[in-house]
Amino acid sequence: MLIQKCRTLLHKTLILLTTLVSVQAFAANTPYDLTVEISDKLFKRVAASQDQIKQNPNYLKTIVREELMPYVDVEFSALLSIGNRNLEKTTKEQRTSFFPVFAQYIEHTYAQVLTMYKDQKLEIQKPRINDESGDKSAINVKIIQSGKEPPINLTFRWRKTSKTEKWLVYDMTAEGQSMTKVKQQEWSPIIAQQGLEGLSKILEKDAQRSITLSK
Repeated sequence: MLIQKCRTLLHKTLILLTTLVSVQAFAANTPYDLTVEISDKLFKRVAASQDQIKQNPNYLKTIVREELMPYVDVEFSALLSIGNRNLEKTTKEQRTSFFPVFAQYIEHTYAQVLTMYKDQKLEIQKPRINDESGDKSAINVKIIQSGKEPPINLTFRWRKTSKTEKWLVYDMTAEGQSMTKVKQQEWSPIIAQQGLEGLSKILEKDAQRSITLSK
């Protein structure tokens, strides 16, 4: 009888522990928690890699590829940047070929932005209750500049993908300007004149440029 009670208690304890771990794992996968975790890992790695970055600035691309890109919804972001009107003029094959080029372009862009990192402080605003209960969420981040420079206000837009149920970033707003909308306006004339293949060649060339350190 005593052995049976011990087994029952152990079984209940294991169930409780499993439940707690599951709850914690779920909580860690919210857009807010992911933003905090990714930012912390990213900037710690940049700070710890300064000697290597100075010797080879392109190492920042590796950091972005490993620390940021797994959390970017490349395909959805690319489609938003192309725009619905332009998408109607493209084929599935053209879009499929464009996605990896877009990913390389994003990787290069963020790597170049990271050259401006000078140990600035981040304030990540926790969303209101239930803001993360649907399939989209917006996380506001304020970059505190040194001296008298005003802070930079960013908003990272997340969506939960239907295939994997994972939260991924699909757009970033800087001082009220959506990056996907800005790119859509910038790229529409190029797509109209050269097609999606022409835009791909331009972005591929840009992505192959070396990273230059900010002075």
